[in-house]
Order: sequence, then C-alpha cells, then structure tokens
Amino acid sequence: MESPLTYHQEIELEIERLTNLGLGVGRHEGFVVMVPGVLAGERVRVRIYKCLSNYAQADLLEVLRPSDQRVAPQCSLFGECGGCQYQMMSYEAQLTWKREHVEDCLRPLKAQGHVLPVVEPTQGSPKTYGYRSKLTPHYQRLKGEEPKIGFLRLGSSRAIVDVPQCPIAHPAINAVLPAARQALIKNPPKRGGTLLLREAGGVVSNPKDYVRQQVGDFVFEHQAGDFFQNNLYILPHLVDFVVQAVKEVNTQTLIDAYCGSGLFAISAAPHVSLCVGIELSEPAVACAQRNAQRNKQEHCQFIVGQAERIFEHVASQGAQCTLIIDPPRKGCDASFLEQLLAFAPKRLIYVSCDPATQARDMAPCLAHGYTLTRIRPFDLFPQTRHVESVAILDRGF
Repeated sequence: MESPLTYHQEIELEIERLTNLGLGVGRHEGFVVMVPGVLAGERVRVRIYKCLSNYAQADLLEVLRPSDQRVAPQCSLFGECGGCQYQMMSYEAQLTWKREHVEDCLRPLKAQGHVLPVVEPTQGSPKTYGYRSKLTPHYQRLKGEEPKIGFLRLGSSRAIVDVPQCPIAHPAINAVLPAARQALIKNPPKRGGTLLLREAGGVVSNPKDYVRQQVGDFVFEHQAGDFFQNNLYILPHLVDFVVQAVKEVNTQTLIDAYCGSGLFAISAAPHVSLCVGIELSEPAVACAQRNAQRNKQEHCQFIVGQAERIFEHVASQGAQCTLIIDPPRKGCDASFLEQLLAFAPKRLIYVSCDPATQARDMAPCLAHGYTLTRIRPFDLFPQTRHVESVAILDRGF
C-alpha cells in the first residue's frame, strides 16, 4: 500500500493499541502510524517524520482526548530520553498492559492448538521509581563540545540525551551522578563509552570490583559489571516464585542453566539433594562457587561452559530433575533445546526477559510432551516496556 502521508504532515489519530516496544498504533486512511508516549483509546495530533513502505512514524504534538489512565511523568526528559516508555501511564495500567503483552506472545502457541493456562496478574514492584540498583549512562565525545552523558534519544540509535538525574535510579546513584558527570566533563574522553554506577551498600563504579547483595536469606557476591537483577525490591518475590516451583515437584536434582553467580540455584538448593549450574563467565562461576560456600550450600556444583554441556555433568535421569533456565534476551540456542528435550527433565522453569523468545522456545517443548502449567509476569522495570515472565512447564503430570 502506498503511503498517503508526507514528511512533516500533521494529522489526528485514534490510538488503537500499544506494541511491545511501547509505541501507540493508529491508522490514517488505513495506513498504520506509530507514535510514542500515547495510550490506547486516546485521540492525538501528531507530525509524521518517517514514511516506510508499510507504516509511518510520528512525533506526538498534542493529546486531544486523554485516557483516564494518563498520569503526569515524573521526569522532565520523558518523551526525549528513550530510557522509559510508560511514565505517562498509571502503574495499574502498566501492570495490566504487561500481562496483555505476555498473552499476545502466547497467541502463536494457541494457534498451534496448545491448551494454555490463563496468564496470571503481573506481580508489581514495591517501588516504581528509585528502584534501579545499576545505572549505565553512555557518553559521546563531540569535537569542541562537552560530552553528553545520558541515554539514547527516543527514536535514535546514536544520539544521546544529557541526563543529570534519573528518577528510576536508586537515590544513592543519583547522589553520586553529578560528581561522576563532572569528572568526565573535566577530563573529556577521547572516545565515547559507558559509565557504571552500581549501588550495593555504597555506589561502585569499577566493573571489576566485587559487591554483595542480599536476596531473601542468602547473600550473593558478584562483580559490579556482571549481570545481576537491578530491582532488589521485587527480586525476592521472583526468586520465591521459582523456589516454590522447585519445592512442589520434590525432585532430587536441580539444574540451573545460565546460572550466573548462582542466584536461583543457591536459593532453591535447600530443597534438593544436588544442584548443578553452568555459566560461560569464569568470574561468575567463581562467584557462584564462593556463594555456595558462604551460604552453606555445599551440595551445589558450578561449571564453566555452554548451557548445552550441562547435561554431561548430571548423573540423574531427567525424570528426577528440575531445570531452571534464565537465558539472555535472544533466548535458548536450538542445540540446547534439542538436548533439553532428549534429557526430558520432570519440570522446566523458564525465566525470561523477553516473552516473545520465551514463547518461541516453549513451542518445541509443548510439542514434545510438556504442559505449560503456570505463567506469571513480574515487573522488574516499572515505567519501561520491559517485563520478566516466568513459565512453569511439566512433563508427565
């Protein structure tokens, strides 16, 4: 369909829905237009800035008829900085939408004929601002100018918006951010890069420094630059959900693929006889081993390697095992899924930061005898489009 729109044309739109990227979808003469910062049901005035073959992109100029879920953003840079997508949406609406996003990702599985459970309500975060324990502002060196220090501009893959304070960051991070920014301004870098600010009883900026975080009854050491969930206010609820899922099936062996510094493995270890984890990062595995000793879970073993190699290190039969997977955003490799299906663990607990790749990876599991028993979203990143989804799949129940 040829676009009926032109560059910088101003039009009015009815917003039908949101995409998983947090963009509103409207139509002009049947042609799709994507707009940030809007809510479903709103009527808005927009200006077109890009026309593609099958849709157009537009900037929001004015909300003509606001949704009753619209609230005032707490950040003056909202709509310019691309870090948050939903500050204009009430928190109740954010939780509802994130549940609907998970449901949308499951539709292809339903279309394949699989019977699925109702997606549970999204578990909300006790704090919706000031929750991030790790902030990584970017900076770029522009000849003859002070470096801009902040985050990508909305709609751009290169331009950076200068961000003096970030409302979703932990207060301790915002307290040291001015000094960190000033140090860069006084000594401008030769090239762009990224700052690290990790709050762990004090703010650390060296990615190689070791920090400790308490989650529930356990303490976890990890390097400041390594992956560790950034919302410690809701993290205990997520971990408890996973641990309860391990306890329910009464298996003897727990396998934790993509185990990192051992968060899930060690938290659930008291409920199994043997726990085996695997992780590509040698420093993370060293931390996991120390964390097991520190938390008196000596029956935990941690191995450096690719996730698919985990099954070589497990003597138990799959029917006696529970498997936890928490892969990166891209999901699981095909070779790992093939070995998982051949090993056939009794229960599979899939923790995902991308419900779309989670649904894709669950398709072969459902086709090979597994049943999706439960699925619950967790809002680890309020004010943003991101959602964590935890699925429980059972074999032979």
